[in-house]
Amino acid sequence: MADTKNTRDKQADDEERRQRERELQEARDRADEPEPIDSESNDQLGDLDEELENHDYPTTTDELISAHGDHEVETQGGSKTIREVLASIDDELYNSADDVRNRIQGLISR
Repeated sequence: MADTKNTRDKQADDEERRQRERELQEARDRADEPEPIDSESNDQLGDLDEELENHDYPTTTDELISAHGDHEVETQGGSKTIREVLASIDDELYNSADDVRNRIQGLISR
């Protein structure tokens, strides 16, 4: 095929079409995935967020459960207490409120 303006235009159009098709297929593939929980959202932890900021650090999982275990947070499966959320992990050490938030959000988004 000779390299003419028409063939270059056709090749560019074909590449654009293929790119659109790839993007549509990726969107279809992602359609079944659950929506991610916004890890920056303080709404998810509600009042607990402020309590974590005021908690003394470093702290452990057991200390967090003692201090905030009855506090409820929203999970993908409904509302759970911090005691229930943290029950599946061993006693860990947390150096900051951000460490605790990240751990809790990781557990409730499973």
